[in-house]
This record gives sequence, structure tokens and C-alpha cells, in this order.
Amino acid sequence: MIDRTELWIVIIGLGIGSFALRFAFTGLVGDRQLPVWLMRHLRYTAVGILPAIIAPAVLWPAATQGDFDLPRVSAALVTLTLGLIWKNVVGSIIGGIATLYALQILLN
Repeated sequence: MIDRTELWIVIIGLGIGSFALRFAFTGLVGDRQLPVWLMRHLRYTAVGILPAIIAPAVLWPAATQGDFDLPRVSAALVTLTLGLIWKNVVGSIIGGIATLYALQILLN
């Protein structure tokens, strides 16, 4: 168990770190133009973050204590396939959700 002082030190430290990261782009850069190479890399931020958020839920789902789960893997594959075909994020996510819920209902 963490004591209260340690907890508040961690919370305040994370808050300062989070503020510093945001301030680096908004406060320091301000109204200056960012380099082209940086803008090109920033376009792929969401593409890198979304799979990083979803992958642990698919590969090691807490609901099954890490066991293979056919509905989750199938939903991930359907979402990936729809995304490649349609090039539409919202449509892909809706298709993946529909697949997940349909297979959970059918298999349980």
C-alpha cells in the first residue's frame, strides 16, 4: 500500500510532466510554423496510438484472464479489414463493435 505522501508526490509529478509536454507545443512553439518533417510525423500519431490502446485488450483481455478470446480477435480482424477496404475509421469501429457483440451473444 502506498502512503498518502508518496501518492501526492506521484500525482503532482505526473501533473507537472503532463503540463510540460503540452506547454512544449502550445507555449514554446506558439504561432511559429513547425518544420515539414515534424508535421509529417505528427499526422501518424493517432494511427500509432489507437492500436496501442486496443492491442492489449485483444491480445491479453482482462475479462478472460489472458486466455484466447475468439470474439475479440475476430472483431479486431474485421475492424482491420473494414478499415483497409473502406478507409473509414468510424465505419470500421462500428463494424468491429457489431462483430464483437454478435459473436459474444452467439458463442455464450
